Amino acid sequence: MPSQRFAPPSEVPGLAARRIAADIVDGVLHKHRTLDDQLDGSSAHPGLKTLADRDRALMRRLVATVLRRLGTLGHVLSRLLDKGIPSDAPRAQSALLIGAAQILWMDVPDHAAVDLSVRLVQSDRRAARYAGLVNAVLRRCAREGTALVEEVAAQSLDLPPWLLARWSAHYGEATAREMALALGHEPSLDLTVKSDAAQWASRLHGETLPTGTVRMLLHGSVTMLPGFAEGQWWVQDAAAALPALLFGDVKGKSIADLCAAPGGKTAQLVHAGAHVTAIDRSPARVTRLRENLARLSLQAETVVADAVEWAGPAEGFDGILIDAPCTSTGTIRRHPDVAWLRQESDVTAMTVLQQRLLRKSVSLLKPGGTLVYCTCSLEPEEGEQAVATLLASEPALRRVPIEAAEVAGLDEIITGDGDLRTLPSHLPNADPKLGGLDGFFATRLVKS
Repeated sequence: MPSQRFAPPSEVPGLAARRIAADIVDGVLHKHRTLDDQLDGSSAHPGLKTLADRDRALMRRLVATVLRRLGTLGHVLSRLLDKGIPSDAPRAQSALLIGAAQILWMDVPDHAAVDLSVRLVQSDRRAARYAGLVNAVLRRCAREGTALVEEVAAQSLDLPPWLLARWSAHYGEATAREMALALGHEPSLDLTVKSDAAQWASRLHGETLPTGTVRMLLHGSVTMLPGFAEGQWWVQDAAAALPALLFGDVKGKSIADLCAAPGGKTAQLVHAGAHVTAIDRSPARVTRLRENLARLSLQAETVVADAVEWAGPAEGFDGILIDAPCTSTGTIRRHPDVAWLRQESDVTAMTVLQQRLLRKSVSLLKPGGTLVYCTCSLEPEEGEQAVATLLASEPALRRVPIEAAEVAGLDEIITGDGDLRTLPSHLPNADPKLGGLDGFFATRLVKS
């Protein structure tokens, strides 16, 4: 009788997604690698290629939930562990975090969350001896975890103390806590559409925001949504779509986008009729920008250069847009790793670069030209104070206050000086996933 061939047993469903999630969480917390680096591009986790779309989406939600709720998870696990989270086995730590996140905030059966976390540690040589501990702690978490979360719900544990202290000092404690609460929710998907926002909102089962952005809850891959392949829209947070509007009518005007990639604001300006020169120092990011513009059937001149060193044309530009490199603390709702990768000292380092970019932009601007400076930071040094410093040193510049009518009548996002300042707690919604904005600052200056 011929020997029978047997296929090797297949892996338990969902385990691969959790293993990759554990690797990525470990990459953020212990190797200080950003989520973008680990999820996209040449340095992305190699296992991502093997995941089906459904498992990839699960993996992203696992990672985001752990990082979004990291402080609260630490509190819960510290109460359930006599000796703290094992420090000699990173896989045990990430398995506990992932298991607890599923039990407390995700629609995953408790038994599955426990079982798959135990399997994670069993498959790791250093962590295998903690399998019993992980099993016991997560079973206790299923019984006692919700109460432990509720006892610290008002403490904003999911922000680093230094960041909460800064926001409390600048925005007031009540607003800082509202911001922290908003960051705890998985955000929606925001799209800038070329035309007929209401029609696209209906087609994508979303809603149209007052600013014209289409907002929806994403189920599946972005690239599979109607209109993606046809280039009818691009992904862009509603707050990030506002600075480009501050130029007014740009038809026929020359505008330089000095830190352009991945190209959302460039696309807005080109679509509105501007002649755009898009500059970015990263060849890889410029390649991505070109790909995005090609999908959208939009054309701009693209330049790989350090904007601070770039000579630019002798005649200058009618407008300059600077979406400056910054600490990105306004993007924590979409990039929860930022909260744990940034340090307070980064703020000072970024302000030096921002001032160099601002001074350079003045030299590239024609007399009468408009400079729009923006950052996705909630830190005043990178917004309000950066502008004050520039205006004190550049008498040829004057601020042109932004009117509420230019931003769909949203008075709450206009500062007393006439600048734009959005917060994560702005634009609330009965469904928290459909509310909120990235934290953005923008100002409009004109050269005399």
